[in-house]
Amino acid sequence: MLRIEMYRFLLMGILSGAGNGESLHVDPDAGNSNFSAVFDAPLGERINAVSSRVVCDLTYDSDNATASGACSVPLASIVVDNQPLKTEHFQQWTTHKKSDPKTCALEAKLSGLKLDPPLAANAVSKFAAEIPFTVCGRQRRDGKREHVEGTAMLISSNSTGRAKTVRIRAQIEKFDREAYEIGPGFTEGWLARVQSLSSIVAHEGRVELSLFATMASN
Repeated sequence: MLRIEMYRFLLMGILSGAGNGESLHVDPDAGNSNFSAVFDAPLGERINAVSSRVVCDLTYDSDNATASGACSVPLASIVVDNQPLKTEHFQQWTTHKKSDPKTCALEAKLSGLKLDPPLAANAVSKFAAEIPFTVCGRQRRDGKREHVEGTAMLISSNSTGRAKTVRIRAQIEKFDREAYEIGPGFTEGWLARVQSLSSIVAHEGRVELSLFATMASN
């Protein structure tokens, strides 16, 4: 009987260890998460592209304090300077006028992203990593990843029944849109305008993500 109880104890330990991963979901319909990208040309325009339709599905491994999963922003949800014409041009530059903007997304995948210190209620955890991005399925032309830095903080559930939530702030300091072939030079019908736009629209910009991910134990 003692041996059986020992086996049962070990089995329970294995099963509980397998359940340490917790799912995190960023709901695009919640309206409290957003994406922004600012391209500020020294001699041109300051362009701001924004979306509140960010969706993420992640898993947090509490044993190793790591997160894995994916996030995406639909191209059709991104608005440029709150102007329909600029928004349409951005969609053309991104799809090269060869596909429907509704089928395109900006996507990031992460694996084993380390949080330091581990997530704890109302405490800030930092992270930094090289993360692969794609735009309409296209990787960077040079094959490199984007350097992402940010913070995460666990907001505990309360008496009203609000689920545990992780507030995430992340940024990319120098996002090169041309590395993903986003621009008039890659788009049919825009070639004649490339020279006039060269100093007006910046190639590099700052990307920021502000996310609220709901946590639920698996």
